[in-house]
Amino acid sequence: MNYKERITIEPGKRGGKPCIRGLRITVYDVLDYLASGMTPEDIQACLAYAADREHHQLAVNA
Repeated sequence: MNYKERITIEPGKRGGKPCIRGLRITVYDVLDYLASGMTPEDIQACLAYAADREHHQLAVNA
């Protein structure tokens, strides 16, 4: 995997810390979550929840 396509550093975003492309979530945040016991499955569940919520909001606003 070429992490340079997914990790960006922008001086005005989160103090110039490396972030996930297009987000304000830093690499440190993800590592901290995983170190505190969050599993990749937990992250997948968060993504699935957000996608489901977005889908429902689009249906309500249509």
